[in-house]
Amino acid sequence: MIRLIFLVVFLGWIVIWILLPTKVYKNTWTPKLESKLNSTYFEGEGNNLLLFSFPVMFIAAFGSVYLHFQKELRKPTCKSAVVSSNRLSFLKRPLLVMAPLGIVTAMEIAFAAMFIALLIWSLANYLYVSFGHLHMHKQGEKIWQAKFRSVSLRLGYIGNICWAFLFFPVTRGSSILPLVGLTSESSIKYHIWVGHLSMILFAAHAVGFIIYWAMTNQMAEMLEWSKTWVSNVAGEIAIVVGLAMWVTSFERIRRKMFEVFFYTHHLYSLYLFFYLLHVGAAYFCMILPGIFLFLVDRYLRFLQSRQRARLLSSRLLPCGTIELNFSKSRGLYYNPTSILFLNVPSISKLQWHPFTVTSNCNMEPETLTVVIKRQGSWSQKLYQKISSSVGPVEMSVEGPYGPISSHFLRHELLVMVGGGSGVTPFISIIRQIIFQSTQPDSHIPRILLVCAFKNSGDLAILDLLLPINGTTTQITQLQLQIEAYITREEEQPIADTKKLLQTIRFKPNQSDSPITAALGPNNWLWLGAVITSSFVMFLLLLGIVTRYYIYPIDHNTGEIYHFSYFVLWDLLLVCASIVIASGAAFLWCKKQNGVEKQQIENLEVPNPTASPGSDLYSADTELESVPHQSLVQATNVHFGARPDLKRILFECKGSDVGVLACGPKAMRHEVAKICSSGLADNLHFESISFDW
Repeated sequence: MIRLIFLVVFLGWIVIWILLPTKVYKNTWTPKLESKLNSTYFEGEGNNLLLFSFPVMFIAAFGSVYLHFQKELRKPTCKSAVVSSNRLSFLKRPLLVMAPLGIVTAMEIAFAAMFIALLIWSLANYLYVSFGHLHMHKQGEKIWQAKFRSVSLRLGYIGNICWAFLFFPVTRGSSILPLVGLTSESSIKYHIWVGHLSMILFAAHAVGFIIYWAMTNQMAEMLEWSKTWVSNVAGEIAIVVGLAMWVTSFERIRRKMFEVFFYTHHLYSLYLFFYLLHVGAAYFCMILPGIFLFLVDRYLRFLQSRQRARLLSSRLLPCGTIELNFSKSRGLYYNPTSILFLNVPSISKLQWHPFTVTSNCNMEPETLTVVIKRQGSWSQKLYQKISSSVGPVEMSVEGPYGPISSHFLRHELLVMVGGGSGVTPFISIIRQIIFQSTQPDSHIPRILLVCAFKNSGDLAILDLLLPINGTTTQITQLQLQIEAYITREEEQPIADTKKLLQTIRFKPNQSDSPITAALGPNNWLWLGAVITSSFVMFLLLLGIVTRYYIYPIDHNTGEIYHFSYFVLWDLLLVCASIVIASGAAFLWCKKQNGVEKQQIENLEVPNPTASPGSDLYSADTELESVPHQSLVQATNVHFGARPDLKRILFECKGSDVGVLACGPKAMRHEVAKICSSGLADNLHFESISFDW
């Protein structure tokens, strides 16, 4: 019922955008009338805040309260949950698998089609209204030139609609995305799609005006920073910065020169600043919700990242993979497939990299672990620092972030297909199932793990299925089958070449602290309070400044007070409100955590042991524990072959088979095509992608 209310409010917000071209701006076809609209600052901006900002802020604030009271989302999957209806499961099936869109479901195509229809309808209505009230901006201007200018202007208006949705997918601690079953990492592709579309529209908007000025001999307009209307110079600076961000975000450049993309993309603050100076206060109110919620999230992440995380130990695997074990507070809760952003200042003060959390917060209440495979230059440097360090390496973290429920555990059979380091998200899932096996009346799905590795040394990654705390019996209760494929080795390696799994323990640094629950998924009520209080504070400050400072100067004439200052005041008051409200809430929570925090000493970590990964292909080796024995017995290793995914998936028995894929794009796409082929109705696909 509550989600239905949120849906109605959101649809009402969309309807307002639909009516925008014909209702709100029907009479704003001349600069004079547009300037007059914006000059009545308090009334015009107040209406826009009420129509465009309030509905989404309402959903964000009360959505946090709703998520807080959904306690059942944090409980292990019960048998009753398995019988849940799958009537809408066909909407989540992959319908389109192709580059550059990737894996697209029927539901995503439906919403994308509706969004494109909204843009086309809005553009058509804008042009219908403007062509009916053409205004010549220069003596002797031809009708077709005026229409060309109008089209260029309205393309910018449509780009603003894209911007209204641009920031929601990158708000990691969002209270809106979980309401529709999304996480930031799963919806990042929507940010990419909307970003590309908005830049195409803005580029056409800018080029169109340059052509128009050239045709009508008004090139001097490019240097105008109007006092009573929009600033052309600010728009030109914004589009130049935006084009730099856009060009470096294309996949080929992003993958080959990630650091260029990473640092260039951080120009978004500069782009946003000049973009808002260009569009003015009225349009700022229309796109405010996404920006406001993103800034709240970004500041809270900044506050969390100022603390140094306490690194307890690390495990170095023979395959060049490291597992980092951090201390965490008992109140920190997260679900399988969550990710943690990690920063190592001694390597780079600016770079943050996401890694899969492999620990289970129920089985390991005081530790949080992430797995990092030595691949790029950053991870190479980290591996060298960890392996050669005599003391702890300073690290900061953000998160963890992830789904609010383990919905994929409801299936009868869970098939997990991974390649290389793509296996790591499945470690957290298997550990969650191990924990569920100890709970009464819990549904325990059968597990088939299909993994492909280049070399046999990578089999050591499977060691991480066993928690570092030495759980001994739970894994024996699972119906677990592992099919491991070694693609670049034709024969079994010699058994006596196995290496040791090296464990490094670090002395706690008193300046470091356990990872604590940041505002967001672990404190929905606090997040709702921050959103509500900061937005109300912004409205109050805006009213005070307008009534007692701007109005006595301007008297709503629009000719005295500078047009750009309106936006500067908005930006200043938004940032001040967010800093005050978020800072106060964060400090209060930090104080509470400090009261509850006990002195955590170095945890006992098992001594270095032979890697069971090497035992997976050596039946003659004496196994040292029951869990290792069970793991080896459940594993079949195939050399010199790739998995026949079609045969494996079609042979899966059961009425409800969940299929998760993570790893190389080609592998994910192949699994998606098999599940969407319609030849096996019992396959339900879910991609896990961490491609940023």
